[in-house]
Amino acid sequence: MQLIAHGGAGSPPDEPAERQAVLDEAVARGAEESDPVDAVCAAVRVLEVDPSFNAGVGSAVQSDGMIRTDAGVMTAGGEVGAAGAMPEVCHAVDVARAVMTETPHVMLAGERAVAFAHAVGVETGLDLWADRTREHWGDREPPTGNPEAHLQWVRDHFASDEGGDGSENQPPRADPHDHDTVGAVAREGDAIAAATSTGGRWFALAGRVGDVPQVGAGFFASESGAASATGAGEDIAREGLARRAVDLLEGGADAEAAARLAIEEFADAADGDAGVIVVDDDGETGEAYNSPAMQTARADES
Repeated sequence: MQLIAHGGAGSPPDEPAERQAVLDEAVARGAEESDPVDAVCAAVRVLEVDPSFNAGVGSAVQSDGMIRTDAGVMTAGGEVGAAGAMPEVCHAVDVARAVMTETPHVMLAGERAVAFAHAVGVETGLDLWADRTREHWGDREPPTGNPEAHLQWVRDHFASDEGGDGSENQPPRADPHDHDTVGAVAREGDAIAAATSTGGRWFALAGRVGDVPQVGAGFFASESGAASATGAGEDIAREGLARRAVDLLEGGADAEAAARLAIEEFADAADGDAGVIVVDDDGETGEAYNSPAMQTARADES
């Protein structure tokens, strides 16, 4: 099993050694599996329960004070499932996998996705807040009223990487975990899979769904390989970052070159930061990012 996982492209983490240990554990858990879908889901599940990452527990908070999770899974054979905008669901990757295996659809979202999760045995009704997220939310109160009120609140609060000083006329500084989406890609023989999971962006409009559960944006797989992307979600969705990395594999690039070229093209086309991990059909893995940091872990169990 060849497997690589990431913990998000963004600011340098406060406790890199501790986060790296969790990534190493996630990859070790995934490498125990014999099937790439099992491997990427097992790895992502470890990261979803650790509050150091922006997925599952410790996810970002939207304008109505709610945490909503998204995920996507895809195989080399074109099987795909995604789930988005799910409150109180930690293991979004399990819901995405169930959409892939149990339904004729590609994506479910919102309250009905949560009901589906419960029906297929994924735990729901969970508290996804962590000490870090409670501190970052602070004493902010979500807006009441119509969508226009939420839009104005988002304009006042939605944080950029540069952030502000918290004064009345500037947005709060971004949480350094804002881009800490998690993901994994794996290959065993001819079988290949990708999975990505996230809690989205801090202070986004309630119901916002970013790149992660969009096929070709946050994740993609084909017979040539697989990719999982992380970073500025709207930019990644516009550019189709994961699909582009796999397109480069299909054009003959190896995993490292595909990752590097995809990020170079992304940096030329978009303002935001991003990262991508890649596995090719030879079992080689690659990574690249244009953000200040992106932690990864790899396993090659031949």
